Amino acid sequence: MRIRDSGPPEGDPDAPTVLLLHGWTVSADLNWCRTYGPLARRARVVAWDQRGHGSGGLRTRGRMRIESLADDAAAVVRVLDLDRATVVGYSMGGAVAQAMWHRHRDLVDGLVLCATAMAFGLTATERRDFAVMGASSLPARLLSAMGHEERCWRAARRASERQAGGSMGTGDAEFDGWAWNETRAGSLDRVLRTAWNLGRFDASSWIHEVDVPHAVVVCGDDDVVPTARQRQLAHALPDAAIVEIDADHAACVIRPDLFIPALCSALDSVCRPVLR
Repeated sequence: MRIRDSGPPEGDPDAPTVLLLHGWTVSADLNWCRTYGPLARRARVVAWDQRGHGSGGLRTRGRMRIESLADDAAAVVRVLDLDRATVVGYSMGGAVAQAMWHRHRDLVDGLVLCATAMAFGLTATERRDFAVMGASSLPARLLSAMGHEERCWRAARRASERQAGGSMGTGDAEFDGWAWNETRAGSLDRVLRTAWNLGRFDASSWIHEVDVPHAVVVCGDDDVVPTARQRQLAHALPDAAIVEIDADHAACVIRPDLFIPALCSALDSVCRPVLR
């Protein structure tokens, strides 16, 4: 596992530590590339590729459970001797952050949940889609073993673009090429198994118990994790600071001008000591 660790900001050894947990299919660098610099001036920033994702994610044979990703995050905190950290999760990473608090409360100082929900497979269509992705993991594994992983990734990309109604790029050819390389560096069969488990994740029975400072960044034009679900999460939490931006699910990359101030505002409401 490759871990990015900025260390404490210069001249501020007591700055809070922030864990950044990326979303499904992407790498840490792709999810947080716009965010690293601004946050590292205010906090110690730690990020890594989650299981099966990017070039650095663990290639495990076991089930790709959200709870297992949360246990990985706890292990990072312990290995780096961080004591406690504020956990920031984006989309799938938000589910991991919730599970980390639920399973490792002694390690979590605060939560910032971005473009995420407390459950993902609520409708019959969603459950079907997650099940299809899970069932596709075995053919993807077999075809990858035969040397066809690139072809599988391209098929997955075409399917995602059809569902999204068009290209998922930014319009910057150089950035989009790099982003595609970051994505396909992941293990497709593990990414698909993670999707199946994401569809089974449901924090609704315990999310109201969160007892650390917490905030929610809502993307107000999100069709991937519907905005209504994000607001439901915010209102299910006991005392969430809510920051809403007029952006879609890719705000962390496409609209850093909106996302980074929103994230910093959310962190200011959560972190002890307050970020400067």
